[in-house]
Amino acid sequence: MDEYIQNIGANARKASYKLSYVTTNQKNNFLEILAKSINENQKKIIEANSLDLLEANKGSFDDAFIDRMTLSESNIKSMCNGILQVKDLEDLIGKVINRKKRPSGIEVCQMRVPIGVIGMIYESRPNVTVDSAALSIKAGNAIILRGGSETINSNKYLGKLITEALIESGLPEKAVQIIESTDRMVVDSLIKMDEFVDVIIPRGGKSLIQKITGSATIPVIKHLDGNCHIYVDEFADIDKAVSIVDNSKTQRLGTCNTLESLVVSSKIAEEFLPRIYKIFDQKNIEIRGCKKTKGIIGQIKPAVDQDYFEEYLGPYISCIVVNSLEEAINHINKYSSKHTEAIITANEANGREFIRAIDSSSVMINASTRFADGFEYGLGAEIGISTDKIHARGPVGLEGLTSLKYIVFGQGEIRS
Repeated sequence: MDEYIQNIGANARKASYKLSYVTTNQKNNFLEILAKSINENQKKIIEANSLDLLEANKGSFDDAFIDRMTLSESNIKSMCNGILQVKDLEDLIGKVINRKKRPSGIEVCQMRVPIGVIGMIYESRPNVTVDSAALSIKAGNAIILRGGSETINSNKYLGKLITEALIESGLPEKAVQIIESTDRMVVDSLIKMDEFVDVIIPRGGKSLIQKITGSATIPVIKHLDGNCHIYVDEFADIDKAVSIVDNSKTQRLGTCNTLESLVVSSKIAEEFLPRIYKIFDQKNIEIRGCKKTKGIIGQIKPAVDQDYFEEYLGPYISCIVVNSLEEAINHINKYSSKHTEAIITANEANGREFIRAIDSSSVMINASTRFADGFEYGLGAEIGISTDKIHARGPVGLEGLTSLKYIVFGQGEIRS
């Protein structure tokens, strides 16, 4: 097993050196070929995915997990659109910035360069295979992809299409490699392969990410969970608030940008809460609320402290009524996982105070938390969402997969 993963790492490193100086046209040609191939092979992709779903439905996976691993014509079309959006993005590699002439005569600047080799470990979502490959190649990186065993057939077939597109476009065949072994020992080796891998990006459940973060000897770009909040301010437009909260929670239950915690101003709670409760009740969403919330909606379950920390990924939501914007900010900063938070307000000063004070990777005013996504942010796609504060934060697109190096231009200067 060690020899298997070592060969993959060595091939990735070799491919990364070639990728660092390929042309924009070569990279864009690969992306065009890949989008066309995926579009033309929709039926075979869905057939491979159906084999995974058949096995998954025999297990104990919940509906949200099954939803995340399911490929349909609609999300295959989104996959293709994401690839083409990445193609149309500016190629950052080789871009020179911060050019300065020094008193010595030398010119100092910085150049945008690839990170090198990325190790990607993820669960359930086969679309991650394609999004990650597209972004990595556009950013000049080689990537090693290790998806979950539950989507092995989907990932192997998508990997085949990616390899064919690499070969047809003249890029290194090993620039994108799918680890086809489902042995967990492969992950243990991958996250310690410092000589070949420059960064690890995990996407999956909290336990997976905690394990990788605790064991990796390579830098990790991560987020542990998505306990996203919305604060309905006293100055909120009620109709707008109901619509945004409904969409944030119920559009998809099993995503990291789904609303999990609702915070409501006491000055608007008696008008707002019954309306949102009616919608949630119709959609079988269980509210777990504080004493003030239960005082307004007697049918709900009382919340315990752990509810306010919870990423449910299911038909549950916590709710608390607060007396001020400051109290809302303090509550969110205490319980948030630092992913995405939003305020619903018509008061510009309150909105600006909220976005300054909230310590999360995405903060919104009057918009659904479901927009916290690389595609929606215009990044083409995302390789993950980072709640770290160093290097990359929020949806990680092209720029998050690059680094900077210093470049010096001289004309024979020597240091005195």
